[in-house]
Amino acid sequence: MARPAKPEPKVFCDEAASAKGATWYRSTYFPHAEPGQLLCDKSTSYLEDPAAPARAAAVLGQAEVVVVLRDPVQRAVSNWRFSTRHGLETRPLDVALSENLAGPAPWDPTRTSVSPFAYLERGRYLEHLEPWLATFPETTHVLFLDELADRPGTVPALWAALGLDPAAGPQRLERAVNGSAGPMPALHDGLRGKVQAYFESSDRALSARLGRALPW
Repeated sequence: MARPAKPEPKVFCDEAASAKGATWYRSTYFPHAEPGQLLCDKSTSYLEDPAAPARAAAVLGQAEVVVVLRDPVQRAVSNWRFSTRHGLETRPLDVALSENLAGPAPWDPTRTSVSPFAYLERGRYLEHLEPWLATFPETTHVLFLDELADRPGTVPALWAALGLDPAAGPQRLERAVNGSAGPMPALHDGLRGKVQAYFESSDRALSARLGRALPW
């Protein structure tokens, strides 16, 4: 994995950093890598930056892209917990999501690389996936969190698709998501229904694009 993370390099969200090229990228983030190892860089921010795929292609050439998706309603609640825990969000969950249904909230790009308040927009997955699928059509692997955690064989199949020994790594994904303590807060039925309706057309399009049913 890339080091130092801080907690994520986010190189491909940064035009100036990406312009430094492959030699700088490898020497800066992978000085510990040994010959023959697969180099891995991860960031949730990469998915929603439409310029990130082209920057990645310019630096890396070809790459294996792994995208892990989860129920967008659960993801929105988890995102709110993360923003709250880091002092970025002060609104209660129901207020934050209700206001997000009405439109995006302003945010300070000097504090975070992407909006900490895009709880719903970030879950319209296909819109964010298309630039990656267009740039890396043969090597973009879209997986679901539920599959990785609960369906035997999914993780070894991913290792094999990446050219790794299927038996050499973990055989399933742990469900730790963002480290927020305590039980996941619940949405009242009325708001949950509105949020689910918000995602309905996006989920339907995603299912059609991937050619398989969604697990949520």
